[in-house]
Amino acid sequence: MKHLAYTLLYMAAFAAPAVAQTNDTLRVVESGASRVGDDVIIDMKLDLSDIEVGRNRTLVYRPLLMQGDSVAELPPIIVNGRVRHIQYQRLERAEDFPNEIEIRRENGEEQMLDYHARVPYNNWMAKSEVVMVSDLCGCGWESLQNDRSPLFPVNLVREPIIPAILYITPEAEVKVREKSGSAYLDFPVNQIVIRPDYRRNSTELAAIDATIQSVEDDPNATITKVTIKGYASPEGSYANNERLAKGRSNALLEYVKGLHDFGNAEFAVSYEPEDWEGLERRIESSNIEDKDKWLTIIRDSEPSDLDKKEWKLKQLPTYRKVLNEIYPALRHSDYTVEYHIRNFTTEEAREMLYKDPSQLSLEEMYRVAQTYEPGTPQYNEVFEIAVRLYPNDPISNLNAANNAIQNRQPEKARQYLAKAQPGAEKQLAEAAILMLEEKWDEAKAALEAISGDAKVMEAVEKNKGLIDN
Repeated sequence: MKHLAYTLLYMAAFAAPAVAQTNDTLRVVESGASRVGDDVIIDMKLDLSDIEVGRNRTLVYRPLLMQGDSVAELPPIIVNGRVRHIQYQRLERAEDFPNEIEIRRENGEEQMLDYHARVPYNNWMAKSEVVMVSDLCGCGWESLQNDRSPLFPVNLVREPIIPAILYITPEAEVKVREKSGSAYLDFPVNQIVIRPDYRRNSTELAAIDATIQSVEDDPNATITKVTIKGYASPEGSYANNERLAKGRSNALLEYVKGLHDFGNAEFAVSYEPEDWEGLERRIESSNIEDKDKWLTIIRDSEPSDLDKKEWKLKQLPTYRKVLNEIYPALRHSDYTVEYHIRNFTTEEAREMLYKDPSQLSLEEMYRVAQTYEPGTPQYNEVFEIAVRLYPNDPISNLNAANNAIQNRQPEKARQYLAKAQPGAEKQLAEAAILMLEEKWDEAKAALEAISGDAKVMEAVEKNKGLIDN
């Protein structure tokens, strides 16, 4: 263009003023582009000091945001001479075209114009440029579409934001663990004495011994309690079944006591004379022909006398089949070996994490994580192991969600948050997920709803700042 030249001075958004380079008439002395929420903000400081505009003339400058064939029009700049300015005001054009920026040129004087425009963001704008189309002859927009002067490039590619989140430090705990199983011992009819060599008893007793031995062989474990509960099937009288269940449970406990030196460990024994709940479960999962009849009798509150209830079952055509195939499984002894795991130093815990992480508490694993740089594979792995071992723990799920947020995995984080501990830290994580998904308005609203201690509110303000910038 003959009458118009532009100085290209690309600066970061809202950068400090620089010395403008002068050409013929119009100068861009400051420029900036930024993304705020779902909008793009364009700011320019324009120097009109060298423009001469006749009293009856109008100059129209039309800034555009462009990338290839994609174009977004920005508010035009109307530079009027004295008479045209008066006409503009009298016609109240500003009311009909509120986006226009109109200014009267004071010829011969220094004159600056602060230009500020906002347009909805589109993905193509991330790498674009601001150009100017000028109409110095009144020829109109259509005739000048191809006459574009570049002003400055626009780079709105955001550095990946890392929202502020807050991990919760798990409390130290007494690490209680247990191993359990079920033994299906065989007894001669109506007897309560254990015979290790009777039928399959040697195998069942060996399994109990192996469970106890596995705990005793662990130098980090101390057995604190052994529990045994015996069950009998509904076959026969309730009174006799009660005698058998009680006697056989006590016999197994005494047998176990003789296997090992349990030190100061506690022992507890109980019994269920007739395992009706077990019978119901097994009938329900079976394919016997008259399953419904069985379940109706079992679930019926009458007769309350269990011997009479059992008599009704005997009248069913499949009773003998159930007696042979299901009743034996109801005669069992459940055992639990409860033990404590000693506490570990951080170095010991780091080694145990890959050797036997089940012996670690959440607090010990958290300490291990703090020895690694956040975001490193080792750091990430600690929280993955923790939530795998404690899948329903509210704190392990919150911390795993925070770790996923730091790794920009919003969907994974959301899954963990479903089981996370309620509170300000969880709300903060939920807002952080919205930030990762660039749902800025929703994220802001979520942050506004959070209240908490100083540490929480500091994180909230930091995230608000990330959104605004």
